[in-house]
Parts: sequence; C-alpha cells; structure tokens
Amino acid sequence: MTPPTPGSGFRWQDGPSGLVLDCAPLARVARHAFTSRQLQLRGEASDGWTRTAATVGCAVDALYRVRQVHGAAVRVVDTAAPDGASRPEADALVTATPGLALAVVTADCVPILLADPVSGAVGAVHAGWRGTAADVSGATVGAMARRWNVAPARLVAAIGPSIGACCYDVGEELAAAFAAAGHGEAVRADWFSRDADGRLRLDLWAANRDLLVRAGLSAANIHVAGLCTKTHLAWFESYRAEGTAAGRLAAIIRCPEQRLAARQNIGSTRAARLAG
Repeated sequence: MTPPTPGSGFRWQDGPSGLVLDCAPLARVARHAFTSRQLQLRGEASDGWTRTAATVGCAVDALYRVRQVHGAAVRVVDTAAPDGASRPEADALVTATPGLALAVVTADCVPILLADPVSGAVGAVHAGWRGTAADVSGATVGAMARRWNVAPARLVAAIGPSIGACCYDVGEELAAAFAAAGHGEAVRADWFSRDADGRLRLDLWAANRDLLVRAGLSAANIHVAGLCTKTHLAWFESYRAEGTAAGRLAAIIRCPEQRLAARQNIGSTRAARLAG
C-alpha cells in the first residue's frame, strides 16, 4: 500500500520505527521524525520508545518527554530525566543540549517541531485546540528566544500530520473559546469555516501556522505536512476515528551534536586556508 503524499518538503523514510515522515528543510538543521501507525506506539511500551529514539540516532535514555495536559506550558530541558523520574506537566519542550532528544505524542492534535540553525536549539510542541487557543507554539518560540537568544525569523518549523479541517467538526463553544482567548474576528474567520451542511470546522494547521508567523517566524520557514490523521487512518492514529482504541504518534527531534554555524565556520576557515 502506497503512503499518502505529504506537503511540499516532506518525505517518507524507512527506519527503526517503520515508515516515518521528515521535513527536508528541518532535516538540514536537526534529525527528527513524525512516526506513523507502523510503530504501534501504545502506552509506555519500552520497545516502542527505544525504536522511536533510534529513529533520530539516540538511546532512549537521551529522550525527554512530558505529561501532556492540553495547555501552553513550555518545559526548558537541560539534561535527560533521571531513571524513574516522573514526567512534569507541559505541552512543549525546548533544549539546546547537544544530543538530547525531545518528543511529544498525538492522535489528532498538531505536532510541531522547531530548530534554530545558529544556536542548535530545538523544540517539540503538542497543540490541540486548547493549546492552539492558548498559543502554545508562540510560547515555545518565546521560551527559545529568552533562553538562548534565538531570533524567531531564522527558526525552521515543521507541522506534522494531525486532524485536518476536512474532518474536524467542532461546536460553537470552541469559536467562543478562541474569542475569549483574544483571537480577533478576522483570524477566527480564517481558522473556522462551515461545510455544506452548516457544521463548524476548525483548521488547526492554519491557526498554528499563523501563530508561528505572529511569533516572528518567516512564513517561508514553516512547512505543513497537510495529512489528515482521520482521513488516512491506515497510516495514522486518530482519536476522532477510533476513540480510546487509538494509539499514539510520536514527533521527535534531536538537538544536533555540532552547531550548523560551527560547521559553516569550519568550512569557511578551510576554504580560506586553501585559497591562501
């Protein structure tokens, strides 16, 4: 069976956790992956997480996760969690520790991975409708800027598979919640629409893309996989389609061992020596 075609810049790759998606522009900065149903990630099964970590070339003990609560809290990570440590509550993680990997899980919510080519800082975000309304993606960019002086305009972002506006029927209370969170009528008109039967639908891809631009990212550096988890159920897990039987998809990114800027400087120095 042929996997669905993702948005521009994304590609299917085969690895330890089965077929995964990555984003070529982001891959030039940091190793990362969005897993598929082939991983069969269920609960805390160590084999699943060991394979997920191996996808980005690290051991499972170099992988940091949080207990996701559908909010906008960002966890700054400096070291791997000690064995047996309970995971803190948060819905986004950021680090600039070389070799450390970050992961979030989803089953319709939006996974977002971020990387800075200069500082090497990376981030992983879980954005459901509540997190999107609370601007968890913007909070993540802000945390990276404060902690490592990251310039948002140079960040590269990849928005992975999640439920699309094609399938995300929502109630009027969600539109009210976005209004209460301070999102103006103009942007809500871009994010919410009605189908032919008058049902309200929410476009989480557009909302998070716009929020990243608002946070300072260049629109050209934001890449969207454009694959709906409910539509492509043979390839992804979907809570909307499967309820409590749904497994989870992982979005993982590893902080590079060597900064891209350092590699470029080394290359420039060598070229200068050869020229001299």
